Amino acid sequence: MSSVIVTRFAPSPTGLLHLGHAYSALFAFEAASRNGGRFVLRIEDIDFTRCRREFEVEILDDLAWLGIEWEPSVRRQSDHLHEYAAAAEQLRVRGLLYPCFCTRKDIQREIEAAGAAPHGPEGPLYPGLCRSLSADERHGRIANGESFAMRLDLNRALAEVDGDLEWNDLQRGPQKAQPEILGDVVLVRKDIGCSYHLAVVMDDGLQGITRITRGEDLFEATHVQRLLQSLLSLPTPEYHHHPLICDPEGKRLAKRDDAETLRSLRSRGISGRELRQRLEFG
Repeated sequence: MSSVIVTRFAPSPTGLLHLGHAYSALFAFEAASRNGGRFVLRIEDIDFTRCRREFEVEILDDLAWLGIEWEPSVRRQSDHLHEYAAAAEQLRVRGLLYPCFCTRKDIQREIEAAGAAPHGPEGPLYPGLCRSLSADERHGRIANGESFAMRLDLNRALAEVDGDLEWNDLQRGPQKAQPEILGDVVLVRKDIGCSYHLAVVMDDGLQGITRITRGEDLFEATHVQRLLQSLLSLPTPEYHHHPLICDPEGKRLAKRDDAETLRSLRSRGISGRELRQRLEFG
Protein backbone atom coordinates (compact mmCIF):
# COMPACT_ATOMS: atom_id res chain seq x y z
CA MET A 1 0.00 0.00 0.00
CA SER A 2 1.19 3.50 -0.83
CA SER A 3 2.58 5.51 2.08
CA VAL A 4 0.59 8.53 0.84
CA ILE A 5 -2.85 8.71 2.42
CA VAL A 6 -5.59 8.94 -0.19
CA THR A 7 -9.14 9.54 1.07
CA ARG A 8 -12.40 10.11 -0.73
CA PHE A 9 -15.90 11.50 -0.34
CA ALA A 10 -18.45 9.63 -2.44
CA PRO A 11 -21.96 11.11 -2.28
CA SER A 12 -24.95 9.97 -4.31
CA PRO A 13 -26.77 12.83 -6.09
CA THR A 14 -30.21 11.71 -4.95
CA GLY A 15 -30.91 14.84 -2.92
CA LEU A 16 -29.28 17.78 -1.17
CA LEU A 17 -26.47 17.33 1.33
CA HIS A 18 -27.13 17.75 5.06
CA LEU A 19 -24.97 18.08 8.18
CA GLY A 20 -24.13 14.39 8.21
CA HIS A 21 -22.69 14.63 4.72
CA ALA A 22 -20.75 17.76 5.67
CA TYR A 23 -19.20 15.95 8.63
CA SER A 24 -18.24 12.94 6.51
CA ALA A 25 -16.74 15.07 3.74
CA LEU A 26 -14.76 17.20 6.19
CA PHE A 27 -13.61 14.09 8.07
CA ALA A 28 -12.11 12.62 4.88
CA PHE A 29 -10.68 15.94 3.70
CA GLU A 30 -9.01 16.70 7.03
CA ALA A 31 -7.58 13.17 7.28
CA ALA A 32 -5.79 13.72 3.98
CA SER A 33 -4.81 17.33 4.66
CA ARG A 34 -3.29 16.64 8.08
CA ASN A 35 -1.08 13.93 6.63
CA GLY A 36 -0.02 15.61 3.40
CA GLY A 37 -2.22 13.21 1.46
CA ARG A 38 -4.68 13.37 -1.40
CA PHE A 39 -8.44 13.84 -1.35
CA VAL A 40 -10.64 12.75 -4.24
CA LEU A 41 -14.31 13.22 -4.99
CA ARG A 42 -16.47 10.49 -6.48
CA ILE A 43 -20.09 10.78 -7.58
CA GLU A 44 -21.97 7.53 -6.99
CA ASP A 45 -24.71 7.97 -9.58
CA ILE A 46 -25.55 4.44 -10.70
CA ASP A 47 -29.11 4.59 -9.32
CA PHE A 48 -30.57 6.05 -12.50
CA THR A 49 -34.09 6.27 -11.06
CA ARG A 50 -33.09 8.64 -8.24
CA CYS A 51 -29.86 10.41 -9.21
CA ARG A 52 -30.13 13.83 -10.84
CA ARG A 53 -27.46 16.08 -12.31
CA GLU A 54 -28.86 19.17 -10.56
CA PHE A 55 -28.13 17.55 -7.20
CA GLU A 56 -24.56 16.91 -8.33
CA VAL A 57 -24.17 20.64 -9.06
CA GLU A 58 -25.44 21.42 -5.55
CA ILE A 59 -22.96 18.95 -4.06
CA LEU A 60 -20.04 20.71 -5.69
CA ASP A 61 -21.31 24.10 -4.51
CA ASP A 62 -21.75 22.83 -0.94
CA LEU A 63 -18.26 21.34 -0.79
CA ALA A 64 -16.68 24.52 -2.14
CA TRP A 65 -18.65 26.52 0.46
CA LEU A 66 -17.19 24.28 3.16
CA GLY A 67 -13.69 25.10 1.93
CA ILE A 68 -13.03 21.59 0.66
CA GLU A 69 -10.70 21.20 -2.31
CA TRP A 70 -10.60 18.03 -4.37
CA GLU A 71 -8.52 16.75 -7.24
CA PRO A 72 -9.90 17.99 -10.58
CA SER A 73 -10.69 14.56 -11.97
CA VAL A 74 -14.06 13.59 -10.46
CA ARG A 75 -15.01 9.94 -10.99
CA ARG A 76 -18.66 9.36 -11.90
CA GLN A 77 -19.79 5.78 -11.57
CA SER A 78 -22.14 6.10 -14.54
CA ASP A 79 -19.06 6.52 -16.76
CA HIS A 80 -17.57 3.21 -15.63
CA LEU A 81 -20.37 0.66 -15.93
CA HIS A 82 -18.22 -1.38 -18.31
CA GLU A 83 -15.59 -1.84 -15.58
CA TYR A 84 -18.16 -3.14 -13.10
CA ALA A 85 -19.61 -5.43 -15.78
CA ALA A 86 -16.15 -6.85 -16.52
CA ALA A 87 -15.55 -7.56 -12.82
CA ALA A 88 -18.95 -9.24 -12.50
CA GLU A 89 -18.24 -11.36 -15.58
CA GLN A 90 -14.94 -12.44 -14.10
CA LEU A 91 -16.73 -13.63 -10.96
CA ARG A 92 -19.47 -15.33 -13.01
CA VAL A 93 -16.99 -17.28 -15.14
CA ARG A 94 -15.36 -18.52 -11.94
CA GLY A 95 -18.73 -19.84 -10.77
CA LEU A 96 -19.06 -17.30 -7.96
CA LEU A 97 -22.26 -15.63 -9.19
CA TYR A 98 -25.64 -17.12 -9.98
CA PRO A 99 -28.79 -15.62 -11.52
CA CYS A 100 -31.59 -14.85 -9.09
CA PHE A 101 -35.09 -14.48 -10.53
CA CYS A 102 -36.77 -13.78 -7.19
CA THR A 103 -38.89 -10.74 -6.48
CA ARG A 104 -39.14 -9.27 -3.01
CA LYS A 105 -42.53 -10.98 -2.68
CA ASP A 106 -41.03 -14.36 -3.60
CA ILE A 107 -38.38 -13.97 -0.91
CA GLN A 108 -40.88 -12.82 1.70
CA ARG A 109 -43.20 -15.76 0.96
CA GLU A 110 -40.31 -18.21 1.33
CA ILE A 111 -39.28 -16.69 4.65
CA GLU A 112 -42.86 -16.80 5.95
CA ALA A 113 -43.32 -20.40 4.79
CA ALA A 114 -40.13 -21.43 6.58
CA GLY A 115 -41.36 -19.81 9.78
CA ALA A 116 -38.01 -18.11 10.35
CA ALA A 117 -34.89 -17.07 8.53
CA PRO A 118 -31.35 -16.19 9.50
CA HIS A 119 -31.00 -12.47 10.05
CA GLY A 120 -28.14 -10.09 9.35
CA PRO A 121 -27.70 -6.39 10.05
CA GLU A 122 -29.90 -5.52 7.06
CA GLY A 123 -32.73 -7.95 7.93
CA PRO A 124 -33.52 -11.53 6.86
CA LEU A 125 -30.85 -13.15 4.71
CA TYR A 126 -31.69 -14.37 1.22
CA PRO A 127 -33.00 -17.94 1.66
CA GLY A 128 -31.23 -19.30 -1.42
CA LEU A 129 -34.22 -20.03 -3.64
CA CYS A 130 -32.25 -19.74 -6.90
CA ARG A 131 -28.89 -21.02 -5.70
CA SER A 132 -29.65 -24.65 -6.49
CA LEU A 133 -31.37 -24.20 -9.86
CA SER A 134 -29.93 -26.40 -12.57
CA ALA A 135 -27.98 -24.87 -15.45
CA ASP A 136 -30.77 -25.90 -17.83
CA GLU A 137 -33.44 -24.18 -15.76
CA ARG A 138 -31.36 -21.02 -15.46
CA HIS A 139 -30.70 -20.89 -19.19
CA GLY A 140 -34.33 -21.59 -19.99
CA ARG A 141 -35.66 -18.84 -17.77
CA ILE A 142 -33.15 -16.36 -19.15
CA ALA A 143 -34.07 -17.37 -22.71
CA ASN A 144 -37.74 -16.77 -21.87
CA GLY A 145 -36.92 -13.19 -20.97
CA GLU A 146 -37.26 -13.39 -17.19
CA SER A 147 -35.44 -10.56 -15.44
CA PHE A 148 -32.78 -11.52 -12.96
CA ALA A 149 -30.13 -10.19 -10.63
CA MET A 150 -26.76 -11.83 -10.01
CA ARG A 151 -25.98 -12.94 -6.47
CA LEU A 152 -22.68 -13.88 -4.89
CA ASP A 153 -22.49 -17.57 -4.02
CA LEU A 154 -20.99 -16.96 -0.61
CA ASN A 155 -19.93 -20.51 0.15
CA ARG A 156 -18.09 -20.88 -3.15
CA ALA A 157 -16.51 -17.45 -2.72
CA LEU A 158 -15.25 -18.26 0.77
CA ALA A 159 -13.78 -21.51 -0.55
CA GLU A 160 -11.50 -19.46 -2.81
CA VAL A 161 -10.12 -17.40 0.07
CA ASP A 162 -6.71 -18.38 1.32
CA GLY A 163 -6.39 -17.46 5.00
CA ASP A 164 -8.31 -14.99 7.10
CA LEU A 165 -9.92 -11.86 5.73
CA GLU A 166 -8.88 -8.99 7.93
CA TRP A 167 -8.78 -5.21 7.92
CA ASN A 168 -7.68 -2.48 10.29
CA ASP A 169 -10.29 -0.01 11.50
CA LEU A 170 -8.90 3.13 13.14
CA GLN A 171 -12.07 3.43 15.24
CA ARG A 172 -12.46 -0.21 16.35
CA GLY A 173 -9.05 -1.79 15.82
CA PRO A 174 -8.14 -4.98 13.92
CA GLN A 175 -11.15 -6.73 12.42
CA LYS A 176 -11.81 -10.18 10.99
CA ALA A 177 -14.31 -10.15 8.14
CA GLN A 178 -17.48 -12.18 8.55
CA PRO A 179 -19.23 -11.85 5.17
CA GLU A 180 -21.68 -14.58 6.16
CA ILE A 181 -23.62 -11.96 8.14
CA LEU A 182 -24.86 -10.58 4.80
CA GLY A 183 -25.34 -13.87 2.96
CA ASP A 184 -25.60 -14.14 -0.83
CA VAL A 185 -25.67 -10.43 -1.59
CA VAL A 186 -26.74 -9.03 -4.96
CA LEU A 187 -23.72 -7.87 -6.97
CA VAL A 188 -25.59 -7.12 -10.21
CA ARG A 189 -28.98 -5.51 -9.78
CA LYS A 190 -31.75 -6.10 -12.29
CA ASP A 191 -32.26 -2.42 -12.99
CA ILE A 192 -28.76 -0.90 -13.09
CA GLY A 193 -26.41 -3.74 -13.99
CA CYS A 194 -24.21 -3.55 -10.88
CA SER A 195 -24.55 -2.88 -7.16
CA TYR A 196 -23.17 -0.62 -4.46
CA HIS A 197 -20.90 -3.35 -3.08
CA LEU A 198 -19.30 -4.16 -6.42
CA ALA A 199 -18.99 -0.56 -7.64
CA VAL A 200 -17.51 0.85 -4.45
CA VAL A 201 -14.89 -1.89 -4.16
CA MET A 202 -13.86 -1.42 -7.80
CA ASP A 203 -13.77 2.37 -7.45
CA ASP A 204 -11.67 2.37 -4.29
CA GLY A 205 -9.19 -0.03 -5.84
CA LEU A 206 -8.91 1.80 -9.16
CA GLN A 207 -8.63 5.21 -7.49
CA GLY A 208 -5.92 4.02 -5.12
CA ILE A 209 -7.86 4.87 -1.96
CA THR A 210 -5.70 3.96 1.04
CA ARG A 211 -7.99 5.11 3.85
CA ILE A 212 -11.77 4.77 3.63
CA THR A 213 -13.49 7.14 6.03
CA ARG A 214 -17.26 6.83 6.29
CA GLY A 215 -20.09 6.61 8.79
CA GLU A 216 -20.36 3.72 11.22
CA ASP A 217 -23.68 2.76 9.61
CA LEU A 218 -21.60 1.24 6.79
CA PHE A 219 -19.39 -0.83 9.07
CA GLU A 220 -21.20 -4.12 8.35
CA ALA A 221 -20.87 -3.58 4.59
CA THR A 222 -17.10 -3.80 5.01
CA HIS A 223 -17.38 -7.53 5.73
CA VAL A 224 -18.55 -8.42 2.23
CA GLN A 225 -16.46 -5.69 0.60
CA ARG A 226 -13.34 -7.14 2.18
CA LEU A 227 -14.24 -10.48 0.57
CA LEU A 228 -14.68 -8.82 -2.82
CA GLN A 229 -11.28 -7.16 -2.50
CA SER A 230 -9.77 -10.61 -2.07
CA LEU A 231 -11.72 -12.18 -4.94
CA LEU A 232 -10.82 -9.34 -7.33
CA SER A 233 -7.17 -9.10 -6.20
CA LEU A 234 -7.60 -5.51 -5.02
CA PRO A 235 -5.62 -3.92 -2.18
CA THR A 236 -7.18 -3.58 1.27
CA PRO A 237 -7.28 0.01 2.56
CA GLU A 238 -7.43 0.91 6.21
CA TYR A 239 -10.82 2.06 7.42
CA HIS A 240 -12.15 4.67 9.80
CA HIS A 241 -15.86 4.33 10.50
CA HIS A 242 -16.68 7.56 12.28
CA PRO A 243 -19.67 8.34 14.52
CA LEU A 244 -22.82 9.68 12.87
CA ILE A 245 -24.38 13.12 13.24
CA CYS A 246 -27.81 12.68 14.82
CA ASP A 247 -30.86 14.82 15.46
CA PRO A 248 -31.92 15.86 19.01
CA GLU A 249 -33.82 12.56 19.37
CA GLY A 250 -30.67 10.56 18.58
CA LYS A 251 -31.80 9.51 15.11
CA ARG A 252 -29.18 9.74 12.35
CA LEU A 253 -29.76 12.42 9.76
CA ALA A 254 -31.14 11.21 6.43
CA LYS A 255 -32.38 12.72 3.18
CA ARG A 256 -35.62 10.77 3.41
CA ASP A 257 -36.42 12.43 6.75
CA ASP A 258 -35.94 15.93 5.32
CA ALA A 259 -32.87 16.71 7.41
CA GLU A 260 -31.91 20.39 7.10
CA THR A 261 -29.79 20.85 4.01
CA LEU A 262 -26.54 22.71 3.54
CA ARG A 263 -28.26 24.82 0.90
CA SER A 264 -30.75 25.91 3.54
CA LEU A 265 -27.92 26.85 5.91
CA ARG A 266 -26.21 28.80 3.16
CA SER A 267 -29.43 30.66 2.36
CA ARG A 268 -29.69 31.71 6.01
CA GLY A 269 -26.32 33.42 5.76
CA ILE A 270 -24.31 30.84 7.70
CA SER A 271 -20.76 30.66 6.41
CA GLY A 272 -18.85 27.51 5.65
CA ARG A 273 -16.30 28.54 8.25
CA GLU A 274 -19.01 28.77 10.91
CA LEU A 275 -20.28 25.32 10.05
CA ARG A 276 -16.79 23.85 10.12
CA GLN A 277 -16.34 25.23 13.64
CA ARG A 278 -19.74 23.88 14.66
CA LEU A 279 -18.66 20.42 13.46
CA GLU A 280 -15.29 20.89 15.22
CA PHE A 281 -13.26 21.15 12.02
CA GLY A 282 -12.36 24.82 12.58
